[in-house]
Amino acid sequence: LLGKPIRSDADERERVGPLRGVGVLGLDALASAAYGPEALLTVLLPLGAGGLQHLGLLTAAIIGVLVLVTISYWQTIGAYRDGGGAYTVSRQNLGTLPGLLAAAALLLDYLLNVAVAISAGVGALVSAVPALFPHTLALCLVILSGLTWINLRGVRSTGAAVLVPTYLFVACTFSMLATGWFGSAGAAPAPAAAAAGAQPSGLALAWLLVRAFSNGCTAMTGVEAVSNGVPLFATPSERGGRRTLLGIVGILIVLLVGEAGLCRRYGIVATAPGQPGYESILSQLTATVFGRGALYYLTIGSVIVVLALSANTSFADFPRVCGVLARDGFLPEPLAHRGRRLTFSHGILLLSGAAALLLIAFGGITDHLIPLFALGALGAFTMSQLGMVQHWRRQGGSRARWALTCNLLGAIATGLTWCCVLLAKLTEGAWITLLVISGLLVTLLAVRRHYDFISHATHTDPTLELAPLPPPLAVVPVRRWNGVSLKALRMALSLCPEVIVVQVLTSDRQLDDLRPRWRELVLEPAERLGFPPPRLMVVESQYRRVIRRLLGVVSDIAREYPERPVAVLLPELIEPRWYHALLHGRTARRLAHSLRTHGPRQVLIVSTPWYLGAWQPERRWLQLRPRTAAAGTQAPG
Repeated sequence: LLGKPIRSDADERERVGPLRGVGVLGLDALASAAYGPEALLTVLLPLGAGGLQHLGLLTAAIIGVLVLVTISYWQTIGAYRDGGGAYTVSRQNLGTLPGLLAAAALLLDYLLNVAVAISAGVGALVSAVPALFPHTLALCLVILSGLTWINLRGVRSTGAAVLVPTYLFVACTFSMLATGWFGSAGAAPAPAAAAAGAQPSGLALAWLLVRAFSNGCTAMTGVEAVSNGVPLFATPSERGGRRTLLGIVGILIVLLVGEAGLCRRYGIVATAPGQPGYESILSQLTATVFGRGALYYLTIGSVIVVLALSANTSFADFPRVCGVLARDGFLPEPLAHRGRRLTFSHGILLLSGAAALLLIAFGGITDHLIPLFALGALGAFTMSQLGMVQHWRRQGGSRARWALTCNLLGAIATGLTWCCVLLAKLTEGAWITLLVISGLLVTLLAVRRHYDFISHATHTDPTLELAPLPPPLAVVPVRRWNGVSLKALRMALSLCPEVIVVQVLTSDRQLDDLRPRWRELVLEPAERLGFPPPRLMVVESQYRRVIRRLLGVVSDIAREYPERPVAVLLPELIEPRWYHALLHGRTARRLAHSLRTHGPRQVLIVSTPWYLGAWQPERRWLQLRPRTAAAGTQAPG
């Protein structure tokens, strides 16, 4: 399913160029052209067709901020060729806390992008096929599972998977926009929206436009992905990153301007999301320009695929950000390591699981997630630009002054935009975003404090100390006398001078009592071979709590010998097939867990596995026979 493992020295061959880079890192930005303008027009629904007269100004404002952000990230890619994500730039130039704040905002943005992108793709699908509307959530989860699998296969495999859908989407939408502008000249279709709603004025109109602008700013998300993913590009990575950034932003601007122009020309407004009769803006535009023939379904099909695949940007960058944070000690250490296909597999699975929970919580409806979106991205934009301002201040020189000016303008623009989005969406759920970012920040700091505490607690001098230790005492829990317990007992006798065998009997296991045969089975053979005779301890459990009784016995022995290490050797039967585990109680593993969590500190746990696979050739020759009491005592498990 995942392909053959990839060697570490093949990392360079797994990198991509600008052509594939647009698909791997740019689908988020490109696909936002499908839901960004729609989110803007959804706010203007109360104005009816009258809201279209404000569309040009709002689109121009969004593109202006986008251009400033692009110039700023162009500088960032040149300054941080190993990946200049918001976390790296902010931490190195502003300090640890600002860096973690940027990281928390960025992680939340990537998580929300997965949910928004997939739900938007499914929204486009149910617009074209309304009969699928009741299955919205199920379709979202299926697409999420497919994206997880694709990304676990590696960067080049992912790039190959998204290459054709990306450029098919660009070709179809560009063709639709060109046809709408030039092919229908003189014979424009009838406007789709004729009625104008109420027209507020003054502060009410200004507030409505601010809210529309904040929703439309979701079209800017994804631009920062290129600066985070510079290490994904083939050498020289700086050139590949910059070309990819220009390609993504150029295509996005054409899409935003074209959609806004056609909406005004044909009078197309948004429909209420999540309601019967809902139809996306792109679906309305395509139907108006191409009709509902083959070209319509080809275009909408490409939109659906790209919207769903646009979550791939998060799958490319979220695990890398987690990896950097893990290397710095702010996230669990496994997130810092790449898997068998040179991908950060743990980060991919973490993102997939969190996105699935988010989709389930919001029912897979895009509009429910939009209020939580964009704040994280704009916050990361702002922190990154402020970090670059400090970077250029340290650099000095004429070129640094020009770059500082670009980053300062970008920081001001994104900071003001962030304030607008916060004010506009505060009552719509943006406060949840602030709480989540704060919670993530506290979590990152708590993880680092935990690792710092472990480092302090386990610190020791670099030299090896070989002072004499007290002789260990071995404890061997056994259920019955068989080859499994015999192996553990032999190992205990070879390791420790004193061995205690512990057997817990319950009312249904009295036949397994070792006391009548202990001398014959153990003591006499041990004396003949010159080993110190093991001591047998049999305890009863009236409530059949074997694990608890064993834990109590081990604790009593440890208290009796407080200065000596107590080695508990656990006999364990290992079956050759995974499903055979269902036939056994897994007592050894449960006891090991209890000893680790509740046992004395001087306890050492030693597993002594007995492998049944060596007996597999004889299994087929065994004949079924009545299970007698004697046969029961000889059972291996």
